Amino acid sequence: MSVAVIGRGLWGSAAARHLAKAGVDVTLIGPGEPAAKRSHTGVFASHWDEGRITRKNALDPYWVGVSTAAIDRYAEIEAESGIAFYTETGAMMAGGAAFMARMEQGRAEYDVPCEQLGPEALAQRFPYFSLGDFTGYYEPTRAGHISPRRLVAAQTKAATRHGAKLLERQVTGLEPRGAMVEVATTDGTHRFDQVLIACGYNSDNVLGRAPQMDVYARTVALFEVSEQEAARLATMPTLVYDTPEDPYLLPPIRYPDGKIYLKLGGDPEDAPLVGGDAIRDWFQGGGNAEVRGHLHKMVLEVMPDLDIRGVTMDACVTTWTKDRLPEIGWVADRIAICAGGNGAGAKCSDEIGRLGAALVKTRLGVSA
Repeated sequence: MSVAVIGRGLWGSAAARHLAKAGVDVTLIGPGEPAAKRSHTGVFASHWDEGRITRKNALDPYWVGVSTAAIDRYAEIEAESGIAFYTETGAMMAGGAAFMARMEQGRAEYDVPCEQLGPEALAQRFPYFSLGDFTGYYEPTRAGHISPRRLVAAQTKAATRHGAKLLERQVTGLEPRGAMVEVATTDGTHRFDQVLIACGYNSDNVLGRAPQMDVYARTVALFEVSEQEAARLATMPTLVYDTPEDPYLLPPIRYPDGKIYLKLGGDPEDAPLVGGDAIRDWFQGGGNAEVRGHLHKMVLEVMPDLDIRGVTMDACVTTWTKDRLPEIGWVADRIAICAGGNGAGAKCSDEIGRLGAALVKTRLGVSA
């Protein structure tokens, strides 16, 4: 029995690895990263980046559970692929009493190992942060940041080593035909017994269904720092903190251009993107300059001594389901879906991919 996983991103590549390890005849379908994003006319992906926070604590227990399971397998994925993608810098979530209380259920349920730091202890431990009266939960181990680009490469390489096939093409549609599903790509049509859709914002389009998920434009700001400044911040953890923008801040990371950046995300407003043309135009445009300016002010508020050499920005999107949880289930007799990261899907991607793969394995009667 043949299976296609459509979507060569964080969730799709994870699902393909789990299926291949179980001995399933699986083909992972999706294009690679283009050389020039601004002129690219195909589908885009937000994982074409070097920094995503990984941690176990979250404001919803669901994400604590799936993140804990995924983090437990990081070493396995790196060993199977030979590609390193995880950096253990530690992670902190900080905020007021109501914000911290929202974390407590998941932290207690999954016994997340972390240190609780009051305002004075937080200021002493991390003097480069200015967080006022906030309390922090600090995870010193099994937390930090991942390169989503390298994680996808690692999952893909591990999947192919376990026997998965890779088809580097964009899917343009699919159609059940008798006992098979025809998958149309830019190089022709391919037939499979089962299909798992895991292509993020493009999932509704590939399915040919009315939009079930909301897609929002997101701008991230990248603050270039010197080697000396990066060394000063060598102990900096990732940070999620309590403001209306839901910001997230990553420590110094070296990007493919050779420069070192801190990255901050946190749009002040949700800007919906409707339709493929709008999404493509957004990615090609590279972000919103006003949001970049807002983020610049924000980073100087939380890190007033940060020595910034330059500021750039990039565009990405987040895909949201109505219940703010992933959509993992069957949408037709031989077609399943695994989509809807809700702004939280990178760090836990291996577990979400495993859950999508488990749907197909159960249908096929595969127990491995």
